[in-house]
Amino acid sequence: MICVVSQPTFLPWLGWFDLADQADVMVVLDDVAFSRQSWQQRNRIRTRKGLEYLSVPVKTAGRFGQKIFECELDNRLFVQKMLKSLQANYAKAPFFSDMIDELAATMKTAADTASLAELNCALIFWLAIKLEVSTPMIRASTLNVCGERGEHVAAICESVGANRYLSPAGAESYLVEDEEAFIRRSISIWIHEYEHPRYVQCFTPFMPYACALDLVFNAGTEAGAVMRSGRRPARAIREVGIRSIEGGAV
Repeated sequence: MICVVSQPTFLPWLGWFDLADQADVMVVLDDVAFSRQSWQQRNRIRTRKGLEYLSVPVKTAGRFGQKIFECELDNRLFVQKMLKSLQANYAKAPFFSDMIDELAATMKTAADTASLAELNCALIFWLAIKLEVSTPMIRASTLNVCGERGEHVAAICESVGANRYLSPAGAESYLVEDEEAFIRRSISIWIHEYEHPRYVQCFTPFMPYACALDLVFNAGTEAGAVMRSGRRPARAIREVGIRSIEGGAV
């Protein structure tokens, strides 16, 4: 059973969803510390000037160390500003008019909760439908699992009955250091490999690493297939560690 654990990014990029698409269960890591000016509260869209950020205002004064699920939105005025920015930059995208009303309703309803995690998860679920990603998603805050870094992730995998963890490539360095936490639980670690696909954007030249909205607005019902075209075979984190668990099987 494959588990993926990843933070609830605001409007994630394609690799986030491709990672989730390969799992039997996706655990949204909302019980770790919030980081200001991180992907947790902002992401990029393609504009005439290049890639530009959309940011969500979050209350931080006197809240150092708050967890993602504890973060409150500072105000809800940002929703209209974001929708205007999307209109200005994607009005000519082939599928923008088909989707913007539904997206706007999703964003407004989620913002009314005043919770960053609720907003991010609502948008993740909406984008997952558009990308045809049907992997069950569980929020880590509902699992009551303790630990730090790799120990925490390994305990999450154990709690959902996983024997294989597929990790974002960016986490590999700390997973090497914390691999023992997975070995103790007979959980093998694999690293997600992804090459960003090219597709037609509203502006040229093509710029990768925008949020997934960029692909959805431009490719519509083909967005899922385009996303999956960037998938590459997952690789083992370290051959010695994998052998100790699975005899080197890939």
